[in-house]
This record gives sequence, C-alpha cells and structure tokens, in this order.
Amino acid sequence: MSNTNTIKIGTHNGHFHCDEIFACFLLKNLPRYADAEIIRTRDPKLLAECDTVVDVGGIFNAEQKRFDHHQKTFTDTFHSLRPEKPWTIKLSSAGLIYVHFGQEILKELLKKEAMDDSVRDHLSKILFDKLYENFVQEIDAIDNGVDIGENMKYRISTNLSARAGYFNPAWNDPNPTEKEETGFKQAMELIGKEFLDRFHDYIHRWWPARSLLEQAIAKRFDIDSSGSILVLDQPLPWREHLFDIEQEEKEKLGDKIKYVLYPDSNKTWRIQAVPLNNKSFENRLSLPKQWQGLRDDELSTRSGIPGCIFVHASGFIGGNATYDGVLTMARRSLELEHTKE
Repeated sequence: MSNTNTIKIGTHNGHFHCDEIFACFLLKNLPRYADAEIIRTRDPKLLAECDTVVDVGGIFNAEQKRFDHHQKTFTDTFHSLRPEKPWTIKLSSAGLIYVHFGQEILKELLKKEAMDDSVRDHLSKILFDKLYENFVQEIDAIDNGVDIGENMKYRISTNLSARAGYFNPAWNDPNPTEKEETGFKQAMELIGKEFLDRFHDYIHRWWPARSLLEQAIAKRFDIDSSGSILVLDQPLPWREHLFDIEQEEKEKLGDKIKYVLYPDSNKTWRIQAVPLNNKSFENRLSLPKQWQGLRDDELSTRSGIPGCIFVHASGFIGGNATYDGVLTMARRSLELEHTKE
C-alpha cells in the first residue's frame, strides 16, 4: 500500500509506449518528483488521487497537472504553446512534459556539472531546443503517427520508440500483468539512459566546441581583412554553433563568414565552405567552379596555388598540404567572387 504523503504520477496500464515512459522519467529528474510513485491505471478514482497524470484521463490542463493528448480537441504543438519555437508536430505526453518542465529539468541535470551559473543558465536554454529537436520531437511524431516523409521506401524499426515497445509482454505471455510492470521499468531505464547519454554528449563534446569557435570568430580579421575566413586549430563541430552565434549577433556578424579552415588527421589542411543554413547543401560561397573535381598537380596548376590536394566536385570542401596553401585557396576564392561582381 502506498504512503498517502508520497507524490504520485499517474499513467495508464496495459500496453505501454515510449512517450508516457519518457514523461515519467523526465518528471522523476525533478527533486519534488524524485521519490514519486508511478501509478499505472485507467481507474478515474485512482487517477484523481495522483498529483500529476500523463497520457491518460482525457484532459490537458497544465495548471491541474493533467497531460493527456488523446482527446479529439487536442491539437497542441511546441509552437502553439511557445510561439517563438518553430516545431509544429503534435505533442505526445512526452512533448507536453518536456515543454512545461524541460528547461527546469535541464537546469537540475546541469547542477551536477562544474560551470558558472551564467553558463549553466545559457546552456540550459540552448539544450532545451536542441534536445527537443533531436530527441523528443521524434517520440512525439512516432506516437502521433507522423511519418518521417512521403513515399517512404522502408520504415525504421530500430528507433527508440520501437525498442521501448519490445519490453511489452507478448500476446501469449502467461503472466502479462507481471511482465508489464517489469517491462515498464526496463523500458524507462533504456529511454532514460539514452536521453542522459545524449545530454552528456552535448555538454562534454558538442558544447566545448562553442568557445573555441568564438575565439576563432574574434580573430577572424587577423586572418584576413575581409573577416570572411575562420581558422580552427583542430577539427570540431562548428556548423550549428556558427549559425547560433550569428543569430545571436545578427547586426555584428550577419552572414559574412564564408570559409572555415582546419587541420585534418593527416596533418594537411582543409577548407570548408559555410552552407546557407545548418541543413542546406548550398553554400554561401562554394570553391570556384574551375577548381571543382580537380586533384593534386592539375588543381595546383589550374589554381596557381602549390600543394593543392583536392576540391570536391560540388565545391563545398577542399584540401591543401599546408596552412599557407589552404589560406591562399580561401583568399583566391574570395578574390574570384569579387572579380565576377
């Protein structure tokens, strides 16, 4: 029998899904829910006794802490609840909990990391968007039957929602109720670990790249008077950070940065064109057409730049044996573009 003073999270019993499991996991990362008891039932009387109810009950009312999305009248998306956000897929119970509690949960998780409070607050806002777009949104879409695209040639059967579903008892399981409770907990461990793995990857691998990119941006006029060329001391995930920083500093940066230079694992150098946006295959300024698809001596001769290794056929990336060589490729590309004008 449960303690009457224990916080209770209610969700439905029977066949479970990724969205309500993840919703419960998220809530239990808040101190006030850490010791909460999860009540799995469809009995309205038992649900009425729960402090918070997810994915059952036919009500969405954040003030009453009721977060169901199955009612016909429910059409909410991240964008409809937070108009400044772009995502328009209908929310599941996972998305509902994330929209209302996600940033608070991320701040709690970040308390375990060594960083200044100002950095922690800034990072929680950035991760709030990034984790919705790259983790939670998929759960919302699958639970609501939203296909990833039109005319699909095959379906992905190994996504997180599918793997969580495998913990449900089989149709012919002799003890389905017992297996259901065990499976729910196992699925929560799976989903929780995957979420935390993604969270830690972002803060320990992805986020540290931002400060290095900011340093490169600050030094860009030391590299070239145009301010259009960035130089990194090592390969790192710069694309998303660059667009985020440009968005934050629109008036100062605009879209003037055209090329990023960095050393590769072979101790040669790469030049990469900045795309129009984070998902685009078009570039702000591709490497010159007359270089595209050429390699080695032929490229060096055509460009007049010693040490050239290659330029991709689409002009988005190229290589040179030395830093001076790759910098010259970037500067020559800018000059050729100005000549066209």
